[in-house]
Amino acid sequence: MNLSLLLFLLSLKLKAAAKTNKTFQNYIGTIELKILIKTANNRWGRLFVFEKGKVSSISGANHKSDAALVWSDPATAFKVMLKGSEEATFNAAAQNKLKVEGMAYYIQWFNDAVKIIM
Repeated sequence: MNLSLLLFLLSLKLKAAAKTNKTFQNYIGTIELKILIKTANNRWGRLFVFEKGKVSSISGANHKSDAALVWSDPATAFKVMLKGSEEATFNAAAQNKLKVEGMAYYIQWFNDAVKIIM
């Protein structure tokens, strides 16, 4: 499995949860937010769009967003995201393998949204 597939599967889970998971539906309620997960070289990425209770997603790394998680390379992104642990994410950031563009609050909101559906 590669990063693109992992991000695509995440988009499917988010879209399904927006239709079936009441807790998630309440969480995303009236939010209008665009979160981008991409690699630093802009070769891989996916935009996650939250719009008043609906979730959509677009592949690619060159989209306008409110905040972005920028990974140094796809292998690191895949490994850390698959683990799903805050410790792994923190270590990646401490090693400059993960950076946040935009408001960190939006990234935290997104991480909390993902936690709800996992």
